[in-house]
Amino acid sequence: METIHITVSPDMIGTDYQPKTTFWMDFSIADKFGIAAIKDTYNRAFKEWKTNHVYLTELVMVLNHKIWQWYEENDAIARLYDTLWREADLWAQENLKDEELEYFYRVTD
Repeated sequence: METIHITVSPDMIGTDYQPKTTFWMDFSIADKFGIAAIKDTYNRAFKEWKTNHVYLTELVMVLNHKIWQWYEENDAIARLYDTLWREADLWAQENLKDEELEYFYRVTD
């Protein structure tokens, strides 16, 4: 049995941002099982949480950090995370309004 080691996103260390979800852990586990597991994890998270601006914001952040985690190690996974990030980011920009959109921009800036 292989042990799965999950680390905190390097980009989140040293910032005052405190994660509100388990998205980083969820996607880190999915990473070990490949493309289909990553897609499934995204589809479930996005469907469930896209209307919660705080969780959606964190989902977008995690997807972006996952691109950078994988870009030199596994091109297929990095490209998948890029596609998913673009989809979630665009949805947020087109659907969040007023204070929710301000929160999204402030946290992801």
